[in-house]
Amino acid sequence: MTTPNKIALGFLLLSVFALVGFVVVNNQNNATEQESLATTSQVIRENSHRIPSTGDEKAVLVEFLDFECESCAAAYPLVEDLREEYSDELTFVSRYFPLPGHPNSMTAAIAVEAAAQQGDFEAMYQRMFETQEQWSHSDESQADTFRGYAEELGLDMEAYDRAVEDPATEQRVMLDKNDGTGLGVSGTPTFFLDGQQIQPTTEEEFRQLIEDAIDQ
Repeated sequence: MTTPNKIALGFLLLSVFALVGFVVVNNQNNATEQESLATTSQVIRENSHRIPSTGDEKAVLVEFLDFECESCAAAYPLVEDLREEYSDELTFVSRYFPLPGHPNSMTAAIAVEAAAQQGDFEAMYQRMFETQEQWSHSDESQADTFRGYAEELGLDMEAYDRAVEDPATEQRVMLDKNDGTGLGVSGTPTFFLDGQQIQPTTEEEFRQLIEDAIDQ
């Protein structure tokens, strides 16, 4: 092999080794990050959005949700029914989990969090699911649509706009998302009942799990 060819081969091998090294380090960093999230993640935090019971809390149902998720919208009427039926004994907690495949999921979560900062989490949460078919799965930003919802709810629009632009609002959304990731959440809706993930396959099973938790 001639000297120029040896030099070229040397550079090629160095490039391969560098690429392999990058992949190994990157994978190690990702594994470390996942381990860290798993260690620090919580099903519910002090600042989580609760819709508390009106009586004695006997169980807590946590939902990780994406406002652009069709399955979440399909589950929404049942969740609302459960909230009403068990309002005296069950506290519902909603946590953000915007999925990357939904173009306006983060925008929607930020809008809801901006409303929550004015005490209107529940109203904006409901508005998002009730209107999902009108705005979801569009490549165009729906920020103006969500701002319209805020106006309809009578929010202080200057405060709303500041909250939407404030990086801390997105960070609040990501706190929920990171907790979900650390807890093994990969899709929505994902439910936790009294700290344990549940996967009911029917409405009857869902109700039975709740009743069992309340009766404990």
